[in-house]
Amino acid sequence: MVDKLGARPVLFAALATFLSACLVASSAQGYGWLIAAAALAGLANSPFHPIDFSILNQRVSTPRLGYAFSMHGLSGSLGWALTPLLLVGLMGVIGWRNAYVATAGVYAVVIAVLWFNRDQLVTTVVKRAENAPAGSSTDFLKLPVVWWCFAFFLFSTMTLAVVQSYSASILKAMHGVSLQAATATLTAYMLASAVGIFAGGFVSARLGVQRSDKVIAVCMSLGAVCMMLAGTGWLGALGSMALLAVTGLAVGIGGPSRDMLIKRATPKGATGRVYGTVYSGLDVGFAVSPLLFGWLMDRGLYSLTMITSAGALILAVLAALAVGRRVQE
Repeated sequence: MVDKLGARPVLFAALATFLSACLVASSAQGYGWLIAAAALAGLANSPFHPIDFSILNQRVSTPRLGYAFSMHGLSGSLGWALTPLLLVGLMGVIGWRNAYVATAGVYAVVIAVLWFNRDQLVTTVVKRAENAPAGSSTDFLKLPVVWWCFAFFLFSTMTLAVVQSYSASILKAMHGVSLQAATATLTAYMLASAVGIFAGGFVSARLGVQRSDKVIAVCMSLGAVCMMLAGTGWLGALGSMALLAVTGLAVGIGGPSRDMLIKRATPKGATGRVYGTVYSGLDVGFAVSPLLFGWLMDRGLYSLTMITSAGALILAVLAALAVGRRVQE
């Protein structure tokens, strides 16, 4: 849809759907209503990366693109970190239904701001030739580099899912730390990741798109080593918590270079389709991760859970290097 209609109309449709999801949740009269709200939110979220990266790739000059990707990722990380705090605070004051209404109000403000700046969101649609074969719009799926990119997001997200979902439980089980301390580690990971993303914009801009795969390999290999060391428990509770924070910093630095790498692999006129395909690896990674790591956790294999997630990050590094080789051929 983004490639055919342009990013702007899909952006406004997605935001309106998000607003509708909040209103449905606020008036929910049963579990089915909450399922409907979740489905609407998922539908609204689905075009997020095709929209944003189509706009950024077309509206930002190449020398500044690394900084743009950095700010894009940074805002996302801060949103992840701040949303639970803000919404839990709102629920405590005005109740959960009104908290959803307030969130709908936030979307209304965002829509208004973007509407008044809509001229900055225009993207050029690349017309398909009239004599082009019917299947030409899906030809990009035949490119091996697209599926290497998909694999990269799949494996790297599996590691993120472990940190977000299980790190607190793992730290409590391995080192006997309090829930507050374990949860603070997750916050430290997210904040360190945000700092890393900010710094990664300068790294990406300085080293350029041609070295993006090397930056990813170095940063994520460092992150994998930190995860493995944390999994062994050799450095104790504080050492393991510090290592997880360093992991967030390392992975964050590689974030803007990751987005530059996908840009290198994207054929002209297929930005929305390629980003939509490869970034769906995020959702698949979050869906697959509990099946593997939850199974390990149920058997009390806490150390192995961390070490295996580090192995997934190494697989992501190999996929990134494979993308780099393909786009240079």
